[in-house]
Amino acid sequence: MKNIFKVLLITLFSISSLFALQKDEIKTVMSKKIDDSISIIKKDNMTNKQKGQEIVKIIDEVFDYRKMALISLGRDAWVSATTDQKKRYLKAFEINLKNSYIDKLGLYTDQKVKVVDLESTFTQKSNVERIKLITELIGQSESYTVNYLFYQNRDKEWLIYDIDLAGTSVIATARKQYAGLLKQKSLEEMISEIEAKNKING
Repeated sequence: MKNIFKVLLITLFSISSLFALQKDEIKTVMSKKIDDSISIIKKDNMTNKQKGQEIVKIIDEVFDYRKMALISLGRDAWVSATTDQKKRYLKAFEINLKNSYIDKLGLYTDQKVKVVDLESTFTQKSNVERIKLITELIGQSESYTVNYLFYQNRDKEWLIYDIDLAGTSVIATARKQYAGLLKQKSLEEMISEIEAKNKING
């Protein structure tokens, strides 16, 4: 089960875009981009690092790394951080997320991804719309649901802020991990630890 979550993480980056998405474009554009990314993964003449770098080049427009990083860290830790710590943390979080993806490309075998549906919901407190792209990762013996969660930013662009992998939120998992670390270390120590890990994996 541990390895399947690593494989599912690969699909986190299988969605890519060269432009900001509008609501009515999400399902169609994402379906094509998933197929394009998997085609790259299946190439035999590229190393996993090269494959990862090619896919990473085209994901920045659709993932809101800042929002993902802020949710993962939590408001209290963010507010208490210095300007320098905030800058370093945001950079370290993004690099770590991308490195994790590249590192796990080798776990991908012959899984297929099917786009199932697009659902619209509204938050209870502020009645703000959220979009969920429902996909299915299909393997030889098991299938898993992978949901991509979108929000609309101030520029009216739809961006991914979280991924639900078989019922487990990537961001909630990161937040739990960081909260645990901050009980044992200072924020400065945690950031330095992520930065050190990034240098090793870079």
